[in-house]
Amino acid sequence: MRSRSAIALEVLALRQQVAVLKRIRPRPRLNSSDRLFWTVLRCFWSRWADVLVIVKPETVVGWHRTGFRLYWRWRSRPRGGRPKITDEIRGLIRRLSAPKIHGELLKLGFVVSERTVARYLRRVQRCGDPGKRWLSFLPRRGW
Repeated sequence: MRSRSAIALEVLALRQQVAVLKRIRPRPRLNSSDRLFWTVLRCFWSRWADVLVIVKPETVVGWHRTGFRLYWRWRSRPRGGRPKITDEIRGLIRRLSAPKIHGELLKLGFVVSERTVARYLRRVQRCGDPGKRWLSFLPRRGW
């Protein structure tokens, strides 16, 4: 003997499949509401795979996983943050060579952080000869 809710869920699942099969196309296509129905039914009913006829249970599990991927992609989307810097400010950062570029930019009315200024500065080579590498400073003892 099964409970009334289990029988009602089974009837609901079978009626949904019959509705899909009654569509006019030779091979019925499942739309997004059909996929949502089966993924939700999978969460709430343990015997969902026993009455599933129109697709394989692995397909429903794949839909569920795809839904999770879409959800987490949506959750981790970029949401604002600091505004992008224009090409004009980037050029100005590269042209200035003073140690306090951040302060100078603030005086000019551009609101940027010191870290942003440091990110756009070119790397300064501290060696006299640009061709020298770190290995040239190590003693040649077989390394």
